Amino acid sequence: MKTSDNGFSLIELLIVVAIILIIAALAIPDLLRSKSAANQASAVGSLRIIVSSEASYSSTYSSGYSSTLAELDGNASPATSLAAGLIDSVLALGMKSGYNFYYVPCLTSGAPNNGSLPPGPCGATIDVYQVSANPVNGSGSGNFYYVDNSGVIRQNTTGPAGPSDTPLAG
Repeated sequence: MKTSDNGFSLIELLIVVAIILIIAALAIPDLLRSKSAANQASAVGSLRIIVSSEASYSSTYSSGYSSTLAELDGNASPATSLAAGLIDSVLALGMKSGYNFYYVPCLTSGAPNNGSLPPGPCGATIDVYQVSANPVNGSGSGNFYYVDNSGVIRQNTTGPAGPSDTPLAG
């Protein structure tokens, strides 16, 4: 009987599969860290967009800041104070790149407060706001960010950020 030397033996195939699994086990954690870093960069960029959009909104409509993120969105022609067209529609919904964005234009009873806004009802002109960006999967999946009408972005690694947390460098 003659044996065929064509193809790979079972042992050779198992060795190749084992090597591929080892390489994957080394690469996947780096891939997850890269994704987390990209989501964090996107959250900071989105907060910067909100700050500059609020400044544009305030100077364009002379009515203070917007009352919702949705007012900064829109494609009305010409733009209006209810559809300013300053941010994209995904960010206007309050969730982007693995982060939830919570926008508080002023404080009313029962509204979340990170401590920077004075209590009381909204007036005719909204002159303060705060935005929190929290990772969708909570602590351990990214930093928490905060910005208010001062424009200083702050971060916290363990829980929701507020006005007393460390400013973001850069």
